Amino acid sequence: MNFFDWLRPGLKIKRWLAIMILGIVCIVLGAYPVMSSVFLKGIGEQYAPVLMMLGVLFIFAGAKQIRLFLINFLDMGSAGLGYRNPMDKISHHKKILMKGPKVVVIGGGTGLSVLLRGMKKFTSNITAIVTMADDGGGSGKLREDLGMLPPGDIRNCILALANTEPIMERLLQYRFEEGSLRGQSFGNLLIAAMNGISDNFEEAIRKMNDVLAVTGKVLPVTTEDITLYAKLKNGKVIKGESQIPIKVKELNSEIEQVFMKPEHAKPLKESLEAISSADVIVLGPGSLYTSVIPNLLVEDLADAVKKSRAVKVYVANVMTQPGETDGYGVWRHVESILCHTKGQIIDYVFVNHEDISPEVLQKYAEDGAQPVQLTMEDRKRIMEKGMKIIEGPFVEIKKQYIRHDAVKLSEQIMKLALEEKYATDKFRILDYYYLHDKLKKMTKG
Repeated sequence: MNFFDWLRPGLKIKRWLAIMILGIVCIVLGAYPVMSSVFLKGIGEQYAPVLMMLGVLFIFAGAKQIRLFLINFLDMGSAGLGYRNPMDKISHHKKILMKGPKVVVIGGGTGLSVLLRGMKKFTSNITAIVTMADDGGGSGKLREDLGMLPPGDIRNCILALANTEPIMERLLQYRFEEGSLRGQSFGNLLIAAMNGISDNFEEAIRKMNDVLAVTGKVLPVTTEDITLYAKLKNGKVIKGESQIPIKVKELNSEIEQVFMKPEHAKPLKESLEAISSADVIVLGPGSLYTSVIPNLLVEDLADAVKKSRAVKVYVANVMTQPGETDGYGVWRHVESILCHTKGQIIDYVFVNHEDISPEVLQKYAEDGAQPVQLTMEDRKRIMEKGMKIIEGPFVEIKKQYIRHDAVKLSEQIMKLALEEKYATDKFRILDYYYLHDKLKKMTKG
């Protein structure tokens, strides 16, 4: 924004003052019978209420524009006209982000970290609550060898929200290709080392948040050693998060229910506090049975979400996941969450409606994945449960991989959160218009 961009609204301020004065005149003419008889002669005094209503609208419109100008003036005064140097611009953006909605995102896996990269462009008030059920890959090996909680999903979320140089991110994501560390990432080892010099895993993650200058905070859903189980429709019970999709395919039987042991694992107090004070709570995107639902099985967490006054959002996956949600549409995803949480926990369901090229779909079809469809029956059932559906072009394809478009999705979630936050306070609705406009411009700047 240069000086003239900032000044342009100020040049119009006289026009809005004139509109406010006109509004006052309309109210006076409509309110006083003596003046009405003089000035409304030939028009009819029955139109006096109409004049008063117009007067109120004129005053409200003028006041809105003048207030926005004053807010802009104060902001630019703190940041420096035209941003005298890059640090001014960064400082100004941080101040705007600190005013953003309080967001709690619950999940795990790639889907959660992708969404967080978009979220941090709109607010710095982010709490990511991450599943601790992972027992495969490098995380599983560290869990087995060192007796620590799995660091993989935590690492990805920290990196998504971290303010690091590209070289640092590449270093933390680097995986060793030879020797006893083959397949292990450097980021996992760093968290393991931090865990070794800390009193507990919770403290280790808090230190990682500080060291990497994380926007918001990343929290494990629990610090207890939990194991995920799945009961299949054929009666078989599968132990271990990494084994569930494998055994589902082998036994050709769908998942009926997932559960964890110990049954009464406790969440972090900090997580419950974040949920209680949130403006919006987002479930997903991510693996339904191994990333999203496991968090909601932790004692008291689902109840905290239900009791929270926040807007509750579920982001439906773009594609089904082989071995977990084969043949699932949007409703079956939602239904599974409702069954495991035993109650209403979702207000809005976000669904992608953008078409995906046949070439990309063919690649996924070879692995058994297909688009998650929203049928008319799905719509009916979701709406019968009192939930609303928000559709949009929320998909992004990079190097033939299908992911959610984190910025577009985050923008719509933030818009919804701001609308709900200020809906009950008519006097602060102008703050919503201003803040939403600022956040939107920053993502494109």
